[in-house]
Amino acid sequence: MAKFLLSLHVLASVLFIGPVAVAVSMFPRKARAALAGGPDRAADAGILRTLHRITQVYALLGIAVPVMGIGVAQVMDVLGQSWLIVSMVLTALAGLSLLLFVLPAQQAAVDALDLDADAAEHGKAVQGLKLLPMTAGVFNLLWAVVVVLMIIRPGSTTGA
Repeated sequence: MAKFLLSLHVLASVLFIGPVAVAVSMFPRKARAALAGGPDRAADAGILRTLHRITQVYALLGIAVPVMGIGVAQVMDVLGQSWLIVSMVLTALAGLSLLLFVLPAQQAAVDALDLDADAAEHGKAVQGLKLLPMTAGVFNLLWAVVVVLMIIRPGSTTGA
């Protein structure tokens, strides 16, 4: 049963967290292009809306990853091990960074596309984009560290 649950957990990680990581990484560059205007503004705006939607939907689906991970940890009897606790904390931090920083900045940029006449809102969205590449990087770095911890599992006593 543990191998089946672990397989589902890894599969969910790849299918749900992977698209979020890619969309979050691509968003800042496309947002700058869409908000700057230019000949491809309509295409960039469409891509921007799609990336934001991918981030939203797959972030919601991604909740399954830590939920299944806790189930796997219970079956494997490793819930109290330090590598798993660190992974859980980092996963929570990644989720919080997505919820508190990345998604609101993305939403502000998407909203600014609809507010061409309101220069103040447009400027605020552009200002909010300054931190978005960093928060996207932090989000992806946290997940990368979690993946490494899941593979290396320092101090693990399972022998797997």
